[in-house]
Amino acid sequence: MNLKPDRRDDIELNLTPLIDVVFLLLIFFMVSTTFDKQAKLKIVLPEATAAAEQTNDNAVVIGIDSKGSFFINDRQLVNTQAKTLKLALMKIVGDNKDVPLVIRADAKTPHASVVKAMDVAAQLNLTQMSIATLENQSE
Repeated sequence: MNLKPDRRDDIELNLTPLIDVVFLLLIFFMVSTTFDKQAKLKIVLPEATAAAEQTNDNAVVIGIDSKGSFFINDRQLVNTQAKTLKLALMKIVGDNKDVPLVIRADAKTPHASVVKAMDVAAQLNLTQMSIATLENQSE
């Protein structure tokens, strides 16, 4: 009676095909993914007759909703005071005064909020300022 088990060869698992499949899936999802830059803040922009220009990816965007609340790069500020907006812009911009600034205000935004944002930008010497609008569809 033989009680010793038979000696089996070690089983080798070849991971190369598995890694190849994972890399192919990774490449497939990278190529088929669309990157769409959309703001999370729902703002109805006013219409203008001039054609809109494309904004830079490194532009600082000040969003103002219909209640007059400020958002910088889709992050809401704690209040609507000019001092808070100025501190937040200084934190983002730093010493770089050549950063393009885009003001995205809702069509029903109080005019005072837009003027406040423009005044704060002028105090910080941000000269490359633009206002986002929609192209007029009625013409």
